[in-house]
Amino acid sequence: MINLKTSEYCRSYCGVYLSEYIKNKKSQDTKLNLILIFFIICVLLAVIGVSKPIFAKADTTKTVVNTQQSIYLQKNFEENIKNKYAGSYVTFPSKGIAHIKKTQYINSKPIRVNIVEVNTNVNPYLKIKPQIAGRNLNSKTTVRRIARKDNAIVAINAGFFKPQTGAPLGALMIDKDILSGPIYNRVGIAIFENNGKTNFKMMPIDFNIIAYTKSRMLKVNNINQPRMLRSDILLYTSKWNKFSPYAPQNGANILIKGNKITKVSANPIEMEEGDLVLQGSKDIMHSLAKDGEIYININLSQELQGASHIIGAGPYLVKDSQVYVDYKTQKFEAIAGKNPRSAIGFKDDGTFIIVTVDGREKASVGMTLFELAKLMKNIGCRYAMNFDGGSSSALLVKDKIVNNAVNKEGVAVSNALTISEIGPDNSMISSL
Repeated sequence: MINLKTSEYCRSYCGVYLSEYIKNKKSQDTKLNLILIFFIICVLLAVIGVSKPIFAKADTTKTVVNTQQSIYLQKNFEENIKNKYAGSYVTFPSKGIAHIKKTQYINSKPIRVNIVEVNTNVNPYLKIKPQIAGRNLNSKTTVRRIARKDNAIVAINAGFFKPQTGAPLGALMIDKDILSGPIYNRVGIAIFENNGKTNFKMMPIDFNIIAYTKSRMLKVNNINQPRMLRSDILLYTSKWNKFSPYAPQNGANILIKGNKITKVSANPIEMEEGDLVLQGSKDIMHSLAKDGEIYININLSQELQGASHIIGAGPYLVKDSQVYVDYKTQKFEAIAGKNPRSAIGFKDDGTFIIVTVDGREKASVGMTLFELAKLMKNIGCRYAMNFDGGSSSALLVKDKIVNNAVNKEGVAVSNALTISEIGPDNSMISSL
């Protein structure tokens, strides 16, 4: 602190003027203290400023470059779409999304087609994921209502399901949560989200489910699926429904809470959040129950490791850029003829493609699976697969059903594939 001696020194050295100025010693000492503190602060700020200028202007060069690149990518995307679908009705519902409406002819018969192309390189904030109709798997609602859960810009009906209950008939995983397993080794699409990039794989889906206790280990045939064979061992989670299904004849259910077996019954068992029910033959279930504890492991095949979402349907339409319709292998003989259609695929550059085909009417007769496969190949799909079609086909763009569905809303379905836009702060951007 500057004290009295400082003031006296200044008076003797600087003369009468300064002496008068500092007549009030106490006041002057305070002023000099403040001056010294201010000087020290200025020195510190100058030192800090050498390493990082505090008041330097923000570097906007990167922002400008990114904005210009974004504008260029969107413009290039729009030009390519317009050239590719010349003569068709084309709109751009959002950045990186194109909607095309066209009519084509096969054997002089008209077919109305809706196509959506989604480029996540143009707009990395686009999120492609499946959604279910309700809180559990035994639920149904319209595509529009499913889309509104995520303010989806685009949504299409997706996998097959039991019409009576809405239970999915095929693989389904959302946000790495396995909801249901595959059937008949059918094809599915896996969606990978890594460092802002979206990639896809299309292949037969396989889950490996193992249950084990201290005395034995056994393979579980499926998860949250209707029973195919009496001998199957099935796993049900609280996502299935409030109650597990009845056990088959000479079968039993065991309730698992936190790896503890707490109940054995042939009747449906009520499940709380996180509970599991294992269902199989009475002998096997009672044998497992004696051990008291049981552990369940569910693993994806190696090629599916790291996927965020999976949805199964089928059959294949395009494989390695070639028409490939394995409808007999995947047990789809009943739907091979001309029908309304829903399909998805992706191109070499990662562009995701959605298609619906109107059918069963004079103005649009529908397509066979092979005709649909040729369409998907012709618009550039390296891989493509069929979704549930017929009366289930419904495509929503900007909250409007754009295909000629069975009714204005489309029928109630079990699940849908949605395209939403997520902002930089992970906030949902409205489609409306």
